[in-house]
Amino acid sequence: MSTVLAHLLLVDDEQQILRVLKPALAAAGYAVATAETGHEAMSYLAGEACDVVILDLGLPDMDGKEVISRIREWSETPILVLSARDLEHEKIAALDLGADDFINKPFAVGELLARIRAALRGRERRFSTHAVFKSGDLEVNFATRRVTLQGYEVRLTPREYDLLKALARYGGRVVTHRQLIAAVWGPAAQVDAQFVRVLVAQLRQKIEEEPSAPLILLTEPGVGYRLTPEDEV
Repeated sequence: MSTVLAHLLLVDDEQQILRVLKPALAAAGYAVATAETGHEAMSYLAGEACDVVILDLGLPDMDGKEVISRIREWSETPILVLSARDLEHEKIAALDLGADDFINKPFAVGELLARIRAALRGRERRFSTHAVFKSGDLEVNFATRRVTLQGYEVRLTPREYDLLKALARYGGRVVTHRQLIAAVWGPAAQVDAQFVRVLVAQLRQKIEEEPSAPLILLTEPGVGYRLTPEDEV
């Protein structure tokens, strides 16, 4: 008897998506439940254990962002958003409300599986007491505020460290410009996203072998940044 890797809830009203994804996810070792509306999704989550929610923003009964907001009132279950390419502002809003990641439609099943694995790793980090984040040869020790690369200490300014810490805390998930501004300058700060880009560039000079072709600190165009998880570097 095969072991179930995790329990997923797929929330989408497109029958073609459900017909394709449910067997593909099941074949990859996941137990998959489906819901076609936001209300069905929340009803399911209220009574069943779930490891990752895969949520389409365009639902027939309510906005997917409202579903995220309401789930986050009582649950920390990772939420992976499915979104159309031309709705960049929707993706940012979803992430700010508590979604963990997003994937653009159309997408390959392999990419979705990789994002699910990342979400599950992020969930493990979120509920663990580990004080260290690793990404390849980069190590961030939250307890000592020490950052090392290939075993050598990296000297960061306070803001560079706060930026890196904010990204590391998300464990490979995308972090929006707004979230990074709040983490580095404070939640009430009126700071332009360009300041984040400059700080990212400074940080890359210190942690990337080739800052112009980063492998650790990745850009999600128009949205924000993410750190590459340890086993994907």
